[in-house]
Amino acid sequence: MRILFVIDGLPGGGAEKVVLTLAEAFLRQGDKVSLFSLRRVCEYPLPDGLDYQVIDDDCRKPWRKLTELSRRAAQLDAAIVNAEQSGRFELVVSSLHKTDRIVSRSRALRDHNLWFCLHGMFSTSYLGHRKGLDRWLKQQKIKRVYQGRNLVTVSDAVGRDLVEQFAIQPAQLLTIYNPFDIAALRARAEEPCEMAGEDYIIHVGRFHPGKRHDRLIEAYALSKISAPLLLLGQGKPEQEQRLRALAERFGVADRVIFKGFQSNPLPWIKHARMLVLSSDSEGFGNVIVEALLLGTPVASTRCPGGVTEILTGELAQGLAGLNSPALAEAMQSIYAHPPIIAQAELEKFSIDAICQRYRQLGRA
Repeated sequence: MRILFVIDGLPGGGAEKVVLTLAEAFLRQGDKVSLFSLRRVCEYPLPDGLDYQVIDDDCRKPWRKLTELSRRAAQLDAAIVNAEQSGRFELVVSSLHKTDRIVSRSRALRDHNLWFCLHGMFSTSYLGHRKGLDRWLKQQKIKRVYQGRNLVTVSDAVGRDLVEQFAIQPAQLLTIYNPFDIAALRARAEEPCEMAGEDYIIHVGRFHPGKRHDRLIEAYALSKISAPLLLLGQGKPEQEQRLRALAERFGVADRVIFKGFQSNPLPWIKHARMLVLSSDSEGFGNVIVEALLLGTPVASTRCPGGVTEILTGELAQGLAGLNSPALAEAMQSIYAHPPIIAQAELEKFSIDAICQRYRQLGRA
Protein backbone atom coordinates (compact mmCIF):
# COMPACT_ATOMS: atom_id res chain seq x y z
CA MET A 1 0.00 0.00 0.00
CA ARG A 2 1.14 3.56 -0.73
CA ILE A 3 0.55 5.84 2.27
CA LEU A 4 0.95 9.58 2.80
CA PHE A 5 1.12 11.26 6.20
CA VAL A 6 0.87 15.06 6.35
CA ILE A 7 1.79 16.95 9.51
CA ASP A 8 2.72 20.46 10.63
CA GLY A 9 6.36 19.71 11.51
CA LEU A 10 8.03 17.25 13.88
CA PRO A 11 8.94 19.33 16.96
CA GLY A 12 8.79 16.47 19.47
CA GLY A 13 5.14 16.16 20.49
CA GLY A 14 2.90 13.14 20.99
CA ALA A 15 1.02 13.35 17.67
CA GLU A 16 4.32 13.59 15.81
CA LYS A 17 5.61 10.50 17.61
CA VAL A 18 2.45 8.59 16.67
CA VAL A 19 2.89 9.43 12.99
CA LEU A 20 6.52 8.29 12.96
CA THR A 21 5.70 5.09 14.86
CA LEU A 22 3.04 4.25 12.28
CA ALA A 23 5.30 5.18 9.37
CA GLU A 24 8.12 2.96 10.65
CA ALA A 25 5.76 0.01 11.19
CA PHE A 26 4.27 0.28 7.70
CA LEU A 27 7.75 0.48 6.19
CA ARG A 28 8.73 -2.70 8.05
CA GLN A 29 5.67 -4.39 6.56
CA GLY A 30 6.78 -3.48 3.04
CA ASP A 31 4.53 -0.49 2.36
CA LYS A 32 5.68 2.68 0.59
CA VAL A 33 5.37 5.58 3.01
CA SER A 34 5.72 9.33 2.43
CA LEU A 35 5.66 11.99 5.12
CA PHE A 36 5.12 15.60 4.09
CA SER A 37 6.03 18.10 6.80
CA LEU A 38 4.78 21.68 6.55
CA ARG A 39 7.69 23.00 8.63
CA ARG A 40 11.41 22.28 8.61
CA VAL A 41 11.58 21.51 12.33
CA CYS A 42 12.37 17.85 13.07
CA GLU A 43 13.45 16.65 16.52
CA TYR A 44 12.90 12.94 15.93
CA PRO A 45 15.09 10.41 14.08
CA LEU A 46 13.44 9.40 10.82
CA PRO A 47 12.98 5.71 9.95
CA ASP A 48 15.00 4.25 7.10
CA GLY A 49 13.17 4.17 3.80
CA LEU A 50 10.79 7.01 4.61
CA ASP A 51 10.08 9.46 1.78
CA TYR A 52 10.36 12.61 3.91
CA GLN A 53 9.64 15.94 2.26
CA VAL A 54 9.47 19.41 3.79
CA ILE A 55 6.98 21.74 2.12
CA ASP A 56 8.33 24.97 3.51
CA ASP A 57 6.71 28.36 3.03
CA ASP A 58 9.12 31.19 2.32
CA CYS A 59 6.51 33.89 1.67
CA ARG A 60 7.41 37.11 3.52
CA LYS A 61 4.86 39.48 2.01
CA PRO A 62 2.95 41.75 4.43
CA TRP A 63 -0.35 40.03 3.61
CA ARG A 64 1.06 36.50 3.92
CA LYS A 65 -1.26 35.58 6.82
CA LEU A 66 -4.36 36.39 4.78
CA THR A 67 -3.34 34.04 1.97
CA GLU A 68 -1.57 31.40 4.07
CA LEU A 69 -4.12 28.58 3.87
CA SER A 70 -4.80 28.77 0.14
CA ARG A 71 -1.10 29.35 -0.65
CA ARG A 72 0.05 26.43 1.44
CA ALA A 73 -2.66 24.16 0.01
CA ALA A 74 -1.37 24.95 -3.47
CA GLN A 75 2.18 24.12 -2.36
CA LEU A 76 0.94 20.81 -0.95
CA ASP A 77 -0.93 20.07 -4.19
CA ALA A 78 2.23 20.57 -6.23
CA ALA A 79 4.14 18.15 -4.00
CA ILE A 80 1.36 15.54 -4.24
CA VAL A 81 1.10 15.77 -8.04
CA ASN A 82 4.87 15.34 -8.29
CA ALA A 83 4.95 12.41 -5.86
CA GLU A 84 2.07 10.61 -7.57
CA GLN A 85 3.98 10.35 -10.82
CA SER A 86 5.30 7.11 -9.34
CA GLY A 87 1.93 5.89 -8.03
CA ARG A 88 -1.26 7.07 -6.39
CA PHE A 89 -1.57 7.33 -2.60
CA GLU A 90 -4.10 4.76 -1.41
CA LEU A 91 -4.37 6.24 2.10
CA VAL A 92 -3.74 9.83 3.20
CA VAL A 93 -3.71 10.77 6.90
CA SER A 94 -3.58 14.38 8.08
CA SER A 95 -2.61 15.11 11.69
CA LEU A 96 -2.92 18.28 13.81
CA HIS A 97 -5.44 21.04 13.28
CA LYS A 98 -3.20 23.53 11.48
CA THR A 99 -2.33 20.78 9.02
CA ASP A 100 -6.00 19.85 8.66
CA ARG A 101 -6.94 23.43 7.77
CA ILE A 102 -4.50 23.32 4.86
CA VAL A 103 -5.22 19.74 3.77
CA SER A 104 -8.98 20.43 3.76
CA ARG A 105 -8.33 22.98 0.99
CA SER A 106 -6.26 20.62 -1.13
CA ARG A 107 -7.60 20.12 -4.64
CA ALA A 108 -5.23 17.25 -5.39
CA LEU A 109 -6.70 15.21 -2.50
CA ARG A 110 -10.40 15.77 -3.23
CA ASP A 111 -10.92 12.31 -4.73
CA HIS A 112 -8.48 10.51 -2.41
CA ASN A 113 -9.04 8.22 0.55
CA LEU A 114 -8.33 11.04 3.00
CA TRP A 115 -8.66 10.80 6.80
CA PHE A 116 -8.16 13.49 9.42
CA CYS A 117 -6.65 12.19 12.66
CA LEU A 118 -7.67 14.20 15.74
CA HIS A 119 -5.39 13.92 18.76
CA GLY A 120 -6.92 16.28 21.33
CA MET A 121 -10.08 17.58 22.98
CA PHE A 122 -11.08 20.41 20.68
CA SER A 123 -13.51 22.04 23.11
CA THR A 124 -10.66 22.45 25.60
CA SER A 125 -8.03 23.51 23.08
CA TYR A 126 -10.07 25.81 20.86
CA LEU A 127 -13.10 26.94 22.81
CA GLY A 128 -11.63 27.25 26.29
CA HIS A 129 -13.22 30.25 27.96
CA ARG A 130 -14.60 31.76 24.75
CA LYS A 131 -18.17 33.00 25.00
CA GLY A 132 -20.91 34.39 22.82
CA LEU A 133 -20.07 35.38 19.25
CA ASP A 134 -16.36 34.60 19.68
CA ARG A 135 -17.19 31.03 20.67
CA TRP A 136 -19.70 30.61 17.85
CA LEU A 137 -17.22 31.87 15.23
CA LYS A 138 -14.56 29.44 16.43
CA GLN A 139 -17.07 26.58 16.28
CA GLN A 140 -17.91 27.49 12.68
CA LYS A 141 -14.22 27.57 11.68
CA ILE A 142 -13.69 24.10 13.11
CA LYS A 143 -16.88 22.87 11.48
CA ARG A 144 -15.79 24.06 8.03
CA VAL A 145 -12.69 21.88 8.24
CA TYR A 146 -14.28 18.62 9.46
CA GLN A 147 -17.92 18.61 8.36
CA GLY A 148 -18.63 15.61 6.14
CA ARG A 149 -15.05 14.31 6.40
CA ASN A 150 -13.56 10.94 7.32
CA LEU A 151 -12.32 11.30 10.89
CA VAL A 152 -10.11 9.16 13.11
CA THR A 153 -9.95 10.12 16.77
CA VAL A 154 -7.44 8.77 19.30
CA SER A 155 -10.18 8.12 21.87
CA ASP A 156 -13.96 7.82 21.91
CA ALA A 157 -14.03 10.95 24.07
CA VAL A 158 -12.34 13.06 21.39
CA GLY A 159 -14.94 11.97 18.83
CA ARG A 160 -17.87 12.66 21.15
CA ASP A 161 -16.45 16.07 21.99
CA LEU A 162 -16.19 17.04 18.34
CA VAL A 163 -19.71 15.92 17.48
CA GLU A 164 -21.38 17.38 20.58
CA GLN A 165 -19.51 20.67 20.93
CA PHE A 166 -19.23 21.55 17.23
CA ALA A 167 -22.35 19.86 15.77
CA ILE A 168 -20.21 18.09 13.19
CA GLN A 169 -21.58 15.21 11.13
CA PRO A 170 -18.61 13.26 9.78
CA ALA A 171 -18.79 11.01 6.73
CA GLN A 172 -17.16 8.35 8.93
CA LEU A 173 -15.96 8.55 12.54
CA LEU A 174 -13.66 5.87 13.95
CA THR A 175 -11.60 5.58 17.12
CA ILE A 176 -8.10 4.19 16.71
CA TYR A 177 -5.92 4.34 19.79
CA ASN A 178 -2.31 5.50 19.62
CA PRO A 179 0.20 2.75 18.75
CA PHE A 180 3.05 1.45 20.89
CA ASP A 181 5.99 -0.66 19.77
CA ILE A 182 5.91 -2.66 22.98
CA ALA A 183 9.15 -4.63 22.48
CA ALA A 184 11.11 -1.50 21.53
CA LEU A 185 9.59 0.46 24.40
CA ARG A 186 10.60 -2.15 26.96
CA ALA A 187 14.08 -2.40 25.46
CA ARG A 188 14.58 1.37 25.76
CA ALA A 189 13.41 1.19 29.36
CA GLU A 190 16.40 -1.04 30.14
CA GLU A 191 18.84 1.86 29.71
CA PRO A 192 20.55 3.06 32.92
CA CYS A 193 18.56 5.20 35.37
CA GLU A 194 20.26 7.03 38.20
CA MET A 195 17.19 6.55 40.43
CA ALA A 196 16.94 2.77 39.94
CA GLY A 197 16.37 1.04 43.28
CA GLU A 198 15.10 4.20 44.97
CA ASP A 199 11.55 4.96 46.03
CA TYR A 200 10.05 7.86 44.04
CA ILE A 201 6.96 8.90 42.11
CA ILE A 202 7.04 10.65 38.77
CA HIS A 203 5.27 13.05 36.43
CA VAL A 204 6.31 13.32 32.78
CA GLY A 205 5.16 16.32 30.75
CA ARG A 206 6.08 19.80 29.62
CA PHE A 207 5.37 22.75 31.91
CA HIS A 208 2.12 23.81 30.30
CA PRO A 209 -0.96 25.20 32.10
CA GLY A 210 -3.11 22.31 30.87
CA LYS A 211 -0.83 19.77 32.59
CA ARG A 212 -1.68 21.40 35.92
CA HIS A 213 1.61 21.01 37.77
CA ASP A 214 0.11 23.34 40.38
CA ARG A 215 -2.59 20.75 41.14
CA LEU A 216 0.07 18.02 41.15
CA ILE A 217 2.33 19.74 43.68
CA GLU A 218 -0.56 20.58 45.99
CA ALA A 219 -1.89 17.01 45.76
CA TYR A 220 1.58 15.65 46.50
CA ALA A 221 1.81 17.82 49.60
CA LEU A 222 -1.66 16.71 50.75
CA SER A 223 -0.86 13.03 50.14
CA LYS A 224 1.91 13.06 52.79
CA ILE A 225 3.87 10.61 50.61
CA SER A 226 7.47 10.81 51.75
CA ALA A 227 9.01 9.46 48.53
CA PRO A 228 10.27 12.31 46.30
CA LEU A 229 8.27 13.57 43.33
CA LEU A 230 10.32 13.74 40.13
CA LEU A 231 9.22 16.17 37.43
CA LEU A 232 10.49 15.21 33.97
CA GLY A 233 9.80 18.07 31.62
CA GLN A 234 10.61 21.66 30.95
CA GLY A 235 9.09 24.97 30.01
CA LYS A 236 9.87 28.64 30.20
CA PRO A 237 12.17 29.62 33.09
CA GLU A 238 9.40 31.67 34.71
CA GLN A 239 7.10 28.61 34.68
CA GLU A 240 9.67 26.54 36.54
CA GLN A 241 10.24 29.36 39.02
CA ARG A 242 6.51 29.50 39.79
CA LEU A 243 6.44 25.76 40.41
CA ARG A 244 9.50 25.92 42.66
CA ALA A 245 7.85 28.72 44.63
CA LEU A 246 4.68 26.64 44.91
CA ALA A 247 6.65 23.69 46.26
CA GLU A 248 8.19 26.03 48.84
CA ARG A 249 4.77 27.32 49.84
CA PHE A 250 3.44 23.79 50.39
CA GLY A 251 6.54 22.75 52.30
CA VAL A 252 7.71 20.07 49.85
CA ALA A 253 10.53 21.90 48.04
CA ASP A 254 13.10 19.45 49.38
CA ARG A 255 11.15 16.51 47.89
CA VAL A 256 10.09 17.92 44.50
CA ILE A 257 12.96 17.23 42.12
CA PHE A 258 13.15 19.00 38.77
CA LYS A 259 14.93 16.68 36.33
CA GLY A 260 14.29 18.67 33.16
CA PHE A 261 13.68 17.17 29.74
CA GLN A 262 14.87 13.57 29.31
CA SER A 263 15.27 12.27 25.76
CA ASN A 264 14.40 8.81 27.07
CA PRO A 265 12.05 9.02 30.06
CA LEU A 266 11.20 5.30 29.94
CA PRO A 267 13.85 4.05 32.43
CA TRP A 268 12.70 6.74 34.87
CA ILE A 269 9.08 5.61 34.44
CA LYS A 270 9.95 1.93 34.79
CA HIS A 271 11.73 2.35 38.13
CA ALA A 272 9.13 4.70 39.63
CA ARG A 273 6.77 3.52 42.37
CA MET A 274 3.91 5.34 40.61
CA LEU A 275 3.26 7.75 37.73
CA VAL A 276 0.89 10.67 38.32
CA LEU A 277 -1.07 12.64 35.72
CA SER A 278 -2.76 15.86 36.82
CA SER A 279 -4.04 17.29 33.52
CA ASP A 280 -7.24 19.18 32.77
CA SER A 281 -7.64 17.15 29.54
CA GLU A 282 -5.77 14.51 27.55
CA GLY A 283 -6.76 13.48 24.04
CA PHE A 284 -5.39 10.02 24.78
CA GLY A 285 -2.71 9.78 27.45
CA ASN A 286 0.38 8.13 25.91
CA VAL A 287 2.41 8.28 29.08
CA ILE A 288 -0.23 6.27 30.95
CA VAL A 289 0.02 3.38 28.52
CA GLU A 290 3.82 3.59 28.59
CA ALA A 291 3.81 3.36 32.38
CA LEU A 292 1.41 0.42 32.44
CA LEU A 293 3.44 -1.45 29.81
CA LEU A 294 6.47 -1.05 32.09
CA GLY A 295 4.56 -2.28 35.14
CA THR A 296 4.26 1.12 36.80
CA PRO A 297 0.81 1.91 38.29
CA VAL A 298 -0.89 5.24 37.57
CA ALA A 299 -2.89 7.84 39.49
CA SER A 300 -4.62 10.39 37.28
CA THR A 301 -7.31 13.00 37.18
CA ARG A 302 -10.51 11.77 35.59
CA CYS A 303 -10.03 14.44 32.95
CA PRO A 304 -11.90 14.73 29.64
CA GLY A 305 -10.25 12.53 27.01
CA GLY A 306 -8.90 9.03 26.74
CA VAL A 307 -7.67 8.51 30.32
CA THR A 308 -10.81 6.69 31.48
CA GLU A 309 -10.63 4.46 28.39
CA ILE A 310 -7.18 3.28 29.49
CA LEU A 311 -7.62 3.07 33.26
CA THR A 312 -10.44 0.55 33.45
CA GLY A 313 -11.30 -2.32 35.78
CA GLU A 314 -8.96 -2.53 38.77
CA LEU A 315 -6.81 0.26 37.30
CA ALA A 316 -9.71 2.69 37.76
CA GLN A 317 -8.88 2.97 41.47
CA GLY A 318 -6.25 5.47 40.34
CA LEU A 319 -8.81 7.89 38.87
CA ALA A 320 -9.60 11.11 40.74
CA GLY A 321 -11.70 14.23 40.42
CA LEU A 322 -10.26 17.43 38.98
CA ASN A 323 -9.04 18.80 42.30
CA SER A 324 -5.99 18.40 44.51
CA PRO A 325 -7.61 16.61 47.50
CA ALA A 326 -9.15 13.95 45.23
CA LEU A 327 -5.88 13.43 43.38
CA ALA A 328 -4.03 13.19 46.70
CA GLU A 329 -6.41 10.45 47.82
CA ALA A 330 -5.90 8.50 44.58
CA MET A 331 -2.13 8.85 44.95
CA GLN A 332 -2.29 7.48 48.48
CA SER A 333 -4.42 4.54 47.33
CA ILE A 334 -2.16 3.56 44.43
CA TYR A 335 1.03 4.10 46.44
CA ALA A 336 -0.15 1.89 49.30
CA HIS A 337 -2.07 -0.71 47.26
CA PRO A 338 -0.86 -0.83 43.65
CA PRO A 339 -3.29 -2.68 41.36
CA ILE A 340 -2.35 -5.70 39.30
CA ILE A 341 -1.56 -4.62 35.74
CA ALA A 342 -2.78 -7.25 33.27
CA GLN A 343 -0.27 -6.96 30.45
CA ALA A 344 -2.38 -9.06 28.05
CA GLU A 345 -5.09 -6.39 28.12
CA LEU A 346 -2.59 -3.81 26.87
CA GLU A 347 -1.96 -5.68 23.61
CA LYS A 348 -4.78 -3.68 22.01
CA PHE A 349 -2.34 -0.74 21.98
CA SER A 350 0.38 -2.69 20.18
CA ILE A 351 1.73 -1.32 16.92
CA ASP A 352 0.62 -4.42 15.00
CA ALA A 353 -2.97 -4.14 16.23
CA ILE A 354 -3.16 -0.40 15.49
CA CYS A 355 -1.46 -0.74 12.09
CA GLN A 356 -4.10 -3.25 11.11
CA ARG A 357 -6.81 -0.71 11.97
CA TYR A 358 -5.16 1.93 9.78
CA ARG A 359 -4.64 -0.61 7.00
CA GLN A 360 -8.39 -1.18 6.99
CA LEU A 361 -8.84 2.55 6.29
CA GLY A 362 -6.83 2.02 3.12
CA ARG A 363 -9.50 -0.43 1.95
CA ALA A 364 -12.38 1.89 2.86
